[in-house]
This record gives sequence, C-alpha cells and structure tokens, in this order.
Amino acid sequence: MPPRQLEHFPNLVTMFFTRAREKGDAPFLWAKSGGRWQSTSWAEAAKAVASLAAALRALGLRAGDRVMLVSENRPEWCISDLGIMAAGCVTVPTYITNTERDHQHVLENSGACAVIVSTAKLARVLMPAVLRASNARIVIGIDEQKPPQSGSTDFHDWRTLIAEHTADVAAAEAAATATRDDLACIIYTSGTGGSPRGVMQHHGAILHNVNGCCTVISEDFGWDDEIFLSFLPLSHAYEHTGGQHFPIGLGGQIYYSEGLDKLAANIEEVRPTIMVVVPRLFEVLRTRITKGIEKQGRLATFLLDRAVAVGTRQAAGTAGLLDWPSRLLVDRLFKPKIGKRFGGRLKAMVSGGAPLNPEVGTFFSSLGLCFLQGYGQTEAAPVISCNRPAAGLKHDTVGPPLANTEVRIADDGEILVRGELVMHGYWRNEEETARVLKDGWLHTGDIGLIDECGRIRITDRKKDIIVNDKGDNVAPQKIEGMLTLQPEIAQAMIAGDRKPYMTAVIVPDPEWTAEWCAKNGATCNFAGLAGSHDYKAAIGQAVERVNKDLSVTERVRRFILADEPFSIENQQLTPSLKIRRHILRETYGGRLDALYKS
Repeated sequence: MPPRQLEHFPNLVTMFFTRAREKGDAPFLWAKSGGRWQSTSWAEAAKAVASLAAALRALGLRAGDRVMLVSENRPEWCISDLGIMAAGCVTVPTYITNTERDHQHVLENSGACAVIVSTAKLARVLMPAVLRASNARIVIGIDEQKPPQSGSTDFHDWRTLIAEHTADVAAAEAAATATRDDLACIIYTSGTGGSPRGVMQHHGAILHNVNGCCTVISEDFGWDDEIFLSFLPLSHAYEHTGGQHFPIGLGGQIYYSEGLDKLAANIEEVRPTIMVVVPRLFEVLRTRITKGIEKQGRLATFLLDRAVAVGTRQAAGTAGLLDWPSRLLVDRLFKPKIGKRFGGRLKAMVSGGAPLNPEVGTFFSSLGLCFLQGYGQTEAAPVISCNRPAAGLKHDTVGPPLANTEVRIADDGEILVRGELVMHGYWRNEEETARVLKDGWLHTGDIGLIDECGRIRITDRKKDIIVNDKGDNVAPQKIEGMLTLQPEIAQAMIAGDRKPYMTAVIVPDPEWTAEWCAKNGATCNFAGLAGSHDYKAAIGQAVERVNKDLSVTERVRRFILADEPFSIENQQLTPSLKIRRHILRETYGGRLDALYKS
C-alpha cells in the first residue's frame, strides 16, 4: 500500500471537522473516571466544539480575540482549544504551574478578554490576576467553581454554555474561514531566561508540522489507527502540536494520562502506538529499568549488558557475525518483556523539547524500542526535524528536516530554518522578532551541523556555550548529560564562563543516596549528608568517571551539592523540564565563585 498523504487543509478547525465527519461515533478522547477509561467520540467532540464556538460568539467574542486556557490535560482542553479557534478567536495556553505573577504577565501581554479555567484549585491562583487584568472580562469554569464577588467579571459554567447553544456542526465547519496565514494561538515560551515571550503560531505553521510528522509515520511505519498517551503539558508547543493536532491529523485516539506517578501503569493499560516524550523522562526510565533488572539477578543483568553492548555496536555500524548468538538470546528472552512493559504495540517513542544524550537513545533501541529524537523550537511550531528509520537512525543526530523545511548552517555554526513552520513573530515584541527573524530565516540560537546523510546534529545552544578564561568553548549540555547518566547523580548544571576550569552544581540521586546511607549506616538527612566528606567523595567518584571521557578543558574540577532538586515549583526547571540556568546562577553563583578562591 502506498504511503498516505495528509490533505491540504486551510486551517486546524477544518482538519478536525473533516476527521470527525470521517470517524463518526468512533472513540476519540479518553480519560479515567471512577477507575475506568471512558471515551468521547469524534461526533460528540464535534458537537461540543460547535456549541462552544457558538457560545463564545454569543458572549460577544469576535475574530482575533485572545482566550486564555488554563487546564490540566483532559478532553475539555482539546474541545476548548478547537472551540476557541472555531469561533475565530486565538488560544493562549498557559501552564497550570504558573504563579499569579506569571498569569498576570500573560493576561496583560496577550490582552486576553476571556479565560477558560478547569478547576477551582487553578482558579484560586488565576483569579487575582484576572481581576487586576485590563481586558479580561469573561471567565468560564469547566468544573464547578465559586464565582468571584466582582461586578467587572462575568462568570460562566462551561457545560451550561455548551448545553444552552445547540450544536450545528455543519454551520460551525462552514464558519471556519481562517486561512493558513491567520493566527491560531499565542504560546508563551517557558523561559529558560527572562520573561516568557508570546510566540505567534499561525494555522499553517502547525499544519506544516502535522503534515511532516504524518509523512514520517506513513512512510516509515504505516499509518493505522494510532493510539497516543498524552502526559506532557498541552500548554507546551511540543505536546500541543505533537500530542493533539498530530493525532487529529492521523485520525488517532488520545488518552490523557493520570499523571507521571501513574504513567507506567497507564502505558500498560492504554498500549499506545506513539508516545511524545522529553529526554528527562527517558533518563528516569533508564535508571528504573536498569535497577529493576539488576534486582532480578545475574542472568537478567548479563542479558541487559549484552543487549546494550550489541546495540551500541549496531548503532556504530560495527556489529559482526559474532554478535548474532547474543542478539538471538536477547531477542527471545529479554526484548519481549520490555516490549510488554510499554504496551506491546509501540511503533515509536519520539523525544523532543531538550537535547538527549545519545547513550540513552542507544539504550532504549537496544531493548527493541524504536526511539526517535526530534528537534524543534516553539518558534517553529515546534518540530524542525526528526530521526527516521528510513534515513538511518543515528542517536547523536536529530534526523533530517521535515518535509518542505529548509535548514542551513550559518558561518558561525548557528542553525537557520525557513518554511511555513516559522512563526510570524513574537506578540507585541518587534525588537525580539527582528533579532531572530532575518530575511525569512529563523535564527534558532542552536549550534550544529548537517551530516553527509542530511541529518542535523546539535552541538550546543549558542547562548549557553561557556567560554573559559583562555577563550576555549565548552558545551555544558553534553557534560550535564554525561553526569546524569551516573547512578549517583540525578541532575547537574555546569558553570565556568570566563573561569580557568569547569565547576558544577549536583543534585544526588535519591535512590542511590538511600542505598548509600543503608550501606554506610548513615541517617538519610540531606542537610547532614551535604557536610559528609565520605558522601561527597562517593559522588566525586562519579564525576571522575565522567572526566575520563572528557577533554582537559571540559573536565569538572570541583562541585557543590544543591540545596534541593531542580523543580518546576522552585522555578529551576521549565515546565518542559529544562534547567533554568539564570535562576540556578542566581541561587548558587556565590558558592560556585567560591570554588575558584579556596
């Protein structure tokens, strides 16, 4: 059967209504309720989208008005997003981890005149910002909530609005007249430095991404009834496109995870065919899988070691006939068990949102899981490239560009991108727009190269590159990735700009710490352990193992232990789990500087 091509749609709403018409009563959106997975069909979702669009227009919203969406991943998120766009408005997704100050910034910067919020808990943080906002006058609660005592804000119930406006799907589809150039959403970058900027994503940018991703699935795996498990924040461009609009383009089903703590169980229940993930999750899964297998005894550990060793040689193209017996043993006794833990029908896991250590990709590929690393930015809707089996998987690359995407390398090594996927600019920020968009090319700020097979390889983030006191360039993400592969280390940040050598902030791994305490008869009190010479020396051994594989310039000479893990809550991680270097430098800068004086 020849590969299936995605139709040329004028906008995202038309794509959705087209798929809903084709799929009818087939299941579309799934969520757990009362311990059971329950579905919303395509037809039911289409009616809800049409009703919500009619309700928003009845409330006085007009084409181009911005509507802020604050919700955890759930069917109502998807319906709200599509309903906003079906009304001709612009979705402004925001993170549920936002502070009141964050919400205030997004409300004022976007000029949103309406807000959809899912729960009373989220509303408690949001409402003070809404009441102070210049334009927000309408609040719609998805779950039951207590309206604020304010005459300046109209409060409405999401379900009541839908019930009161009779669904006319055909009329809603006919009213979806947005073009590919029209603004679909403003997605605020998670901000590894400074205040978040609103990226203007037009319908064509996201549709370009969906087309490119559908092409990869169709040509490399076969386009079937795809099952997605959504767990990354839908307010992030990666999940918004890859976990929502991409499945809609494929006519797939979306299951909404119950959360990271239940993700493993959800995977076995849902048995997804495609998973969209971030590297940090895989680093955690790799550690858990390794420890779980080690507890099964010597044979299981031997098989794991053989699988990874053979997989590493296969990735390097050096596997030979002597590897066949090991491959056969691993294929029959080991890989089926791992495959079952991931549901048994997984076509591909696609990693994006941050750089991935190649060793992690090789590890999962060695276990029989197809692991594709992608590359992108919110400013590119967000997918720019993705590894493809047809192009030859190489885990130190992020694959060839998507279809109809131009990529070139500037004289200083910066990756430049051009095509319909590139944003129209930052909302109300002409200065930053002019800085990154030049002659139609998006200046990504990433440093890389293109190999002989047309695959992109990222070497580092241009603005994150450390220049030591001798003028040597050091890529911190490479070193951080190597450190966090050690069982002793959970997280790390490298420093050393304009300094004679590299230093680090290290977060010890809690499971390893518990084991160390039990073995050494120590009390697992982190404040006490931070002053333990033996504890720090044990972590230092992990640093030295990494240093053996680094150049003299890259080696970490000294380190400090973090006061607490890097997290979204303490603002040291972005919602997509990338470290916020400027926050960490503010927190630990004095102690890091002291390492060069003592």
